[in-house]
Amino acid sequence: MSRRPAPSEHPAPGSTAVVGDRVLTVPNLISFVRLVGVPLFLYLFLVERADVAAIVVLAIGGTSDWVDGWLARRLHQVSRLGELLDPLADRLYILATLLAFTAREVVPWQFTAALLARELLLLGSLAVLRRHGYGPPPVHYVGKTATFLLLAAFPILLLAAASPGIATVTAAIGWGLAWWGLVLYWVAGAMYVVQAGRLVRAMRARRAGAAA
Repeated sequence: MSRRPAPSEHPAPGSTAVVGDRVLTVPNLISFVRLVGVPLFLYLFLVERADVAAIVVLAIGGTSDWVDGWLARRLHQVSRLGELLDPLADRLYILATLLAFTAREVVPWQFTAALLARELLLLGSLAVLRRHGYGPPPVHYVGKTATFLLLAAFPILLLAAASPGIATVTAAIGWGLAWWGLVLYWVAGAMYVVQAGRLVRAMRARRAGAAA
């Protein structure tokens, strides 16, 4: 019979952190603040059209991506809630920024569609894993690198759109980061799909062995 493995049963390769059930931790508070930054960015960017303030919020939310995870390991405050909040905050920042940028034509819809297609692929893989009793796979460093590149690219692209005088340089840097982030985002997605396929095949093999 399938079961959902606890995060501590399947740690990421090389990880020695002990996963706890605490909620009120410093890393979790940082993740909550990052989540609050998502609607704040949307309000500033789409309603107030305060691009400078939106750039600041987006830059803080993006560059603080690694802080919560680093503090969780440093302070020995790794928690199951944190393992959910960190990638959730990353995805919400990426999706909210993409939709807002597309609405104001900062990025073309094709770029947004490419990233959204990857998210749909990952959601399908997670649905298959859930049906077989597994939770989300551990976050891979390729995926974290892709997320970092995208979150670094977005404020630079917004700066390019808001400041035509330096748009040539900032747009080149921003799009360089964005395209590398997109490629690695898909590479990470493919790795998650392969990992999900291996888990499902192993589960089916165990069931077949038990039924024999």
